[in-house]
Parts: sequence; C-alpha cells; structure tokens
Amino acid sequence: MTSHRRTRPGTAAPAASAPPAAGRGRAGFGLLGPRRDRHVLPVEQLAALSLPLGDDGVVAGVDAKGKPAVLGFFRPAQLDVVVIGSLWTAQVLALRTAGTGARVAVETARPEAWTGLAQAAGGGQQCMTVHDVKQVGPQGASVTSPVLVVRDCGMRPPRSRLATGPWQSVLTLLPFLGPTAPRLLGNAGLVGIQRVSPEEAAVLARILRLPQVQAEALPVLGDDMVLWCTTQHRKLVKLQPTDVEAGLLGTPRRLD
Repeated sequence: MTSHRRTRPGTAAPAASAPPAAGRGRAGFGLLGPRRDRHVLPVEQLAALSLPLGDDGVVAGVDAKGKPAVLGFFRPAQLDVVVIGSLWTAQVLALRTAGTGARVAVETARPEAWTGLAQAAGGGQQCMTVHDVKQVGPQGASVTSPVLVVRDCGMRPPRSRLATGPWQSVLTLLPFLGPTAPRLLGNAGLVGIQRVSPEEAAVLARILRLPQVQAEALPVLGDDMVLWCTTQHRKLVKLQPTDVEAGLLGTPRRLD
C-alpha cells in the first residue's frame, strides 16, 4: 500500500534534506573542523600535570624562592603606589609596565633623565610620554588601555592635579622620606622600599606596621633589593635587570 502526503493547493512538497557539503558551514556553528584523535592522559600521570598560571601584572623581580614576584598595578579602582628608592628602580618599573601594553605618563622635574627612555620604550610607538610638573592632562585610561602615571617630583611632590579614575595607577617616587611622606604612605595601596637610614626605617615601621625583623633589614638592603608592602602582605624582592634594561639604564643602584 502506497501512502501519499497531502499538500495545500499552491504549495510545493518539502524537499528532502541533504547532508551539508564539504566546507559548507552549519547554521550558527561555523565550518566543520578537522577530525583528529583525542589526547588521552593516563590517570596515574595526572599528578605530574601542572600549568604555569600566575597573577597578571608587572614582574618586579624574584622572591626568596626564585619565583617571579608580580605587581598588579591596574584594577577597576585607582591604585596609588609609593616607591622610596632610586630613579633607576622607577624607570625599570615604568619600562616593564610599558612592556605589558600599558601607557606610561611621566611627570618629572628632570625630563632629561626620562626622554631617552621614553624614545626607546615604544620601539617606534609612543607608549611613554614625558611631562613637566603639574602638566599631565587626562589620560583616558580604560580596561583596554590602562595607564601608569609616574610622579618623579622630588622629596616634596605637589598634590597631583590629575583626577582619579579606574584602570589608572599613580606611582610617586620619593628619593628619601620628606614632609609629605606620611600622607602619601597613608593613602598608598602599595609601597616599595629600597635601602633607607635607620631613622627612616623607624618611621616606616611605625606608619606601615612593619615587623621588627623587616624594619631592621631596611638599612642594610642591597642596591637590587626592594621590600614591597600592602596593608596585609610584605615581600622582599630582588630586582634583576634584563640585558636590554641594563643596556639602557645600567646596573641596580639606590642613589642617583
């Protein structure tokens, strides 16, 4: 017995579906990819599987175990950073920040110390700009274009005229503790300390609530050592320059 499908007058019977031709896309799913064997890992080998995952940010050096110490400069809220140390240290951090794809704006009273680095940093692209003191305009920081503002304005930096904003960090360089240091340290979310005098170490220990052993270590730190502090964590880091950084900036130093 033969069955017949009824159709409405004026309509054609539906055509039989055909398999998609080779190279033709599936609606909403794109092209069919190549078919390969699956990668299989025996259960007894799972313990040996590891992934090199870590925090995103700027590598500030290596810790006591030889592992990279990473600073997360950029976040949805502005981060204020204070570095008590040398121009060399600030320039290495600025160069490495630019290397992550961020833009760097330098507010400085000594532009001659930064101009050469700004020209070398971008490899032909302007990722680092140099400005006179109080002459830094809005930088337009965003999640896709974060900005680090470096303030190299001496022991008594004036208050910044730059409005705070997300995905923008401000790094203030202090060669030594000055009258504005307590205010700056109190507002900072991250503090980096190179070698300081015993008197300065005592002040820093009080403001940052440093353990005695760390406070006593500050006056004898090597030129390449930085103690990084947050409100909850502290880590001593060795800042090792790459060959390119050493060629541009020389060897680590505490005094400029």
